[in-house]
Amino acid sequence: MSFIQIIDYETDRAEEIDRAMRASLAEMSVEPGFVRLEQTQDLDNPRHYVTIVEFPSYEMAMANSSRPETSQMAQELASMCTRGPEYRNLDVQMHMP
Repeated sequence: MSFIQIIDYETDRAEEIDRAMRASLAEMSVEPGFVRLEQTQDLDNPRHYVTIVEFPSYEMAMANSSRPETSQMAQELASMCTRGPEYRNLDVQMHMP
């Protein structure tokens, strides 16, 4: 089963976060391991964002989390947030195409 990590945060620096995440992903020396990465914005609160990262498995997600590049990106993200980030780790129970 696939695995999804939700990153929930508020920021006034969304464009900077997007640039930093894209730059970090482009610089990674090995495959990122994720299937999908989406940055979403709350329509009711424009400072609230949720990033959705999908991995083929929990094990691949944890291997990605243990990489130094991922830790550095997480620290940079946290420094640009006004709230959070909070992480949710979710096993996918049902997948519909």
